[in-house]
Amino acid sequence: MRAAEVRLLAFLGVATFFEGFDLLALAQVLPDVRAAFGLSEWETGAVVAIANLGAVLAFFLVRAADRWGRRRVLLVTLVGYAAATAVTGCATSVWTFAAAQLVARFFLLAEWGVAMVYAAESFPAARRGTALGWLQAASSLGGIVCGAAVPILTDGPLGWRAVFFAGLPVLLLLAMARVFLPETPRFAAMERTTAASLAILHAGYGPRVARLAFLWAATYVCTQSALPFWKEFAVRERGWSDREVALALTVAAVTAAPAIVVSGRLLDALGRRVGATLTLAATAVGVVLAYRAQATWALTLGVVLAVFGSSAVLPALNAWTAELFPTELRGAGAALANNLLGRIGYVVGPLAVGAAAGQVGWGVAVAATALGPLVAMAGVWRWMPETRGQELEVSAALEST
Repeated sequence: MRAAEVRLLAFLGVATFFEGFDLLALAQVLPDVRAAFGLSEWETGAVVAIANLGAVLAFFLVRAADRWGRRRVLLVTLVGYAAATAVTGCATSVWTFAAAQLVARFFLLAEWGVAMVYAAESFPAARRGTALGWLQAASSLGGIVCGAAVPILTDGPLGWRAVFFAGLPVLLLLAMARVFLPETPRFAAMERTTAASLAILHAGYGPRVARLAFLWAATYVCTQSALPFWKEFAVRERGWSDREVALALTVAAVTAAPAIVVSGRLLDALGRRVGATLTLAATAVGVVLAYRAQATWALTLGVVLAVFGSSAVLPALNAWTAELFPTELRGAGAALANNLLGRIGYVVGPLAVGAAAGQVGWGVAVAATALGPLVAMAGVWRWMPETRGQELEVSAALEST
């Protein structure tokens, strides 16, 4: 990649870094939060579901990227996420905690979605999948930092609250640095539009939105339950210590990071369909192993595959979500397919798992969600066109199979 492209990835990687950090942070502090506020299994699942509802509401900010521009939304989201994270650390009740996490996810997932659109519009077709893979690998880097830092932070006087204060100086510095981020050339050259979000449906893209939303939702039902509840499972049903869990998650993130980069390159080398199939399969196998295996090595391998699959499947889905809509509707397409409709699985999955865990345990409840990626695999081969190596203007005009 050119030096300018590397710098751009560094700026955009903030979104996925903190997405990975935030996801593993919640997974690691959830037992502490549950003990502090005296939560049941169902209430624990409800807290995660409420937090994830912010990802659905992020629809409005991602949609705004078609009106305000990609750059402006990225600036707003970074500042908003920093503020909401600070409030999380100051929460005095479980509902304040859940509401603050909802707002944090609202800004974080809007930033993540717009960052993917920004990258898709800024990189040439031959390197688009690789760029998205590098961005998603930053999520694993966030997980690595989180896995190493959380045990140290929680041992301090602030306990679990320190986890939500640790990244604030970095976030504020990066917010100031992003002032110098330019707008994407495609958006800058586009004639401005004030069309409503439903204009994308009137333009004939309704079936495409529905199919992508199905893939996102089926995937999220699994991935957004797999990691948040794994510490609960490992401690309560396998007798692991906090440090053993932190070590396993750190090993998983370290191992997954280079594999995620490779998965992005596979999208450009082998195509979107093959790449998505491999990562969806890894996700399903990993979740079953992580929640049903008995041996330490098998549990750790399961977590590695689950972390890898949960992150590596996203570049493929993001590639299609960006490539199958024209520039003037790309933000609306991502907002509708992913944030508004696809994220239903993001909310329903943890809520259903929390309700079932009280009856059958965390292991059985979460392992059952592995059906989601398998269903998504069938949808990939039934509906998705192959867009490898095609410019956005060409892929947006393709017919779905």
